[in-house]
Amino acid sequence: MKNYHTVAFDLDGTLTDPKRGLTSAFAYGLRKVGVKFDNVESLKKFIGPPLRDSFRDEYGLSEECADDALMLFREYFGVYGWWDNELYPGIHELLSSLKAAGKTLVLATSKPEVYSSKILKLFGLSDYFDFAEGASFDSSREKKCDVLDYALSKVGIVTPEEKQGVVLVGDTRFDIEGAVICGVDSIGVTYGYGNEDELLREGATYIAKDVKEIGEILLGFASQTSD
Repeated sequence: MKNYHTVAFDLDGTLTDPKRGLTSAFAYGLRKVGVKFDNVESLKKFIGPPLRDSFRDEYGLSEECADDALMLFREYFGVYGWWDNELYPGIHELLSSLKAAGKTLVLATSKPEVYSSKILKLFGLSDYFDFAEGASFDSSREKKCDVLDYALSKVGIVTPEEKQGVVLVGDTRFDIEGAVICGVDSIGVTYGYGNEDELLREGATYIAKDVKEIGEILLGFASQTSD
């Protein structure tokens, strides 16, 4: 396996499980704009894609109404949703092992930085990352490839040759698609909100079924994960 010098991580579904907070915020936004949905559990399918696209495309909302739903989502998420979250077992041990091995770590999440930074601090993950900003509120940096390119540029990785030593770890097809567009390898994880078939279909370089397997791929041995 390649010896990657830089590892980029998605956040939702990869480092943390955001289901409770995100689905509650989705439900709040939908109810406030008068959209009916089956149940809160059914909204977990929206974890991963850009939020505005989900509101617009899934429910046929106009651009204006989708923007309203997104604003309402953020109204709830900014107070209640961001902390209603769980860290996946073994993440601290994995990140610690990667840093000890001299890897550069960056965060590449479509979640706005105002939320992602709070979540990293909540779980004590901030110090592992060399760069950890998320997407922008103005949608100028929202797609995974844009977020990834921006994060990599901040640690001095710009050229195709430099990107040969980069791998993105993410759980949905949007993560893998972004990696392919940016010209980097990827590890698709199946413990989050994607599935192996779609990750492979989008071109995932590797598949990891749990956090331990990420360590095996990146370090050649199992990181010391807790059960």
